[in-house]
Amino acid sequence: MQITCTQESGVQILKVGEQRIDASVAIQFKDKMRTETTGAAGPFVLDLSDVSFIDSSGLGAIVAAMKQLDVDQTLALSGLTPAVDKVFRLTRMDKVFKIHDTARSAVRAHGL
Repeated sequence: MQITCTQESGVQILKVGEQRIDASVAIQFKDKMRTETTGAAGPFVLDLSDVSFIDSSGLGAIVAAMKQLDVDQTLALSGLTPAVDKVFRLTRMDKVFKIHDTARSAVRAHGL
């Protein structure tokens, strides 16, 4: 599971470098997210612009990643492709996560 971390104006941008987040990589995804976020200052933006498919295991892994954050850390999503966006809307997870068109717009939304 490839996730790269960059920082822009105090926001940690975690870019998923895979086309799929599904059952075959869900555990690796959660482990990588835990490694990247533990002890790091938030807020975090998960950039999903390269992800073209997500299943229920992938969705669960993203929710688990959000839940393992410290109280003062936040996780927003950006760059949802049409298929991934549809999964978030059908499951109403678009009401749980703040979703932005791009990572840059997510950074701006944090007022930084």
